Amino acid sequence: MPQPLRHLGIDLGGTKVVLALGDEAGEPIASRRRATSQSGDWRRDLDTLIEESHALLAEASVEASALGRIGVSVPGPADPARGIVINPPNLLGWENVPVAQVLADALGAETRIENDANAAALAEAKFGAGRGVQDLVYLTMSTGIGAGILADGRLIQGAFGAAGEMGHMPIAGPGPFAEAPICACGLRGCFEAYVGGNAWRDHLRRTAPADGRVVERAGGDVASIRPEHLVEAAREGDAWARAEFDRWLDRLVDGLVPVVMTFDPQRIVLGTIAVAAGEALCFTPLRVKLGERLWSHQLDRLEIVPAELGAAMPERAGLAVALAGSESH
Repeated sequence: MPQPLRHLGIDLGGTKVVLALGDEAGEPIASRRRATSQSGDWRRDLDTLIEESHALLAEASVEASALGRIGVSVPGPADPARGIVINPPNLLGWENVPVAQVLADALGAETRIENDANAAALAEAKFGAGRGVQDLVYLTMSTGIGAGILADGRLIQGAFGAAGEMGHMPIAGPGPFAEAPICACGLRGCFEAYVGGNAWRDHLRRTAPADGRVVERAGGDVASIRPEHLVEAAREGDAWARAEFDRWLDRLVDGLVPVVMTFDPQRIVLGTIAVAAGEALCFTPLRVKLGERLWSHQLDRLEIVPAELGAAMPERAGLAVALAGSESH
C-alpha cells in the first residue's frame, strides 16, 4: 500500500532555518529548526539543508516516493519563475542561486520558491487570517515592510517576481522630497522609511524624551529603544507615546490608501507591530483614519485584521508555497 503524500516546507532566513513536513492539506506533522549557519558558500549551505531534509523524512518514516512537493520561503530578491535566489543581503555568498533546481535534483520532488513576504501571504490565506477570502493584501512591519497580494485567490508576482514591494512606494511629504528620509534600499521617502521597524526604531531613539516612559521601558537606555517599548508606553497612556503612535498610524494610512485604491482587496492582514499594538491602540483608530481617506462604500466592505499565525509562520510559510503551485501568476 503506497504511503500518503507528504509535502516539505522550508523557511530559509538570515537568522533561522525551519523545515516542516506536512500532510496533503499542509498540516505540519514533523519539523526541525536551527539558527542559520552561513559558510559563505551557498553550495555547502544547500548541502546541509539537503542532509537535514533527508533526516527529517527518515525521522517521519516517509519514503522518497511519498514526497509530493517542496516549497521554500526565501529572502528577496528572488525570481520564483526560475527558482533562483538573486542576491539576498542577509545570506552571505548567495548570488543567483538555483535553489529550486538543486533541491529538486537532490530530493526528487518538484520545488517552488517564493520571497518570504509572498510566502507569508500564502500562509495567512491558507491557514490564518486570510482564510475564506479571494482578494487579500498582507503586510508585515518588522524589520522593514513586506507585502503579498492575492487577487481572485492567486498570488500576484509581476513580470519579474517583484510585485508587492509596497515598502518602497514613495509616500514622502509634507515638505520637499529632497528632505524625505532615505530608505535602507537607497531611495527617498519610501513607505518603509516611515513605518518599518528599523526606521521607526531609529526615529524613536532620536526623538524620545529622556525622562519619558519609552526610555524607561527600554531600561533607561535610549540606544536600546525598540518599537515595542513605544507600544507598551502608549498602552499605559503616556502622552508622548500616544502622539507618536498616532503619527505612525497616519503614515501607515498614507501607504494603505493607494493599496486599497489599486487592488480593491476584501481584506488587509497586518502583522508584527500592528499585532503587538492590538485592537484598541491600532486597528480601531486605523479604521477611523482610513475612513477619512476612502470612499464610504470602500470602508464599509473592507476588512482590516491582525495576522494570526505568529510563531507558527515559519512552519506554515514553506508548506503554503508547496501547496500554492500553479495558482500563482
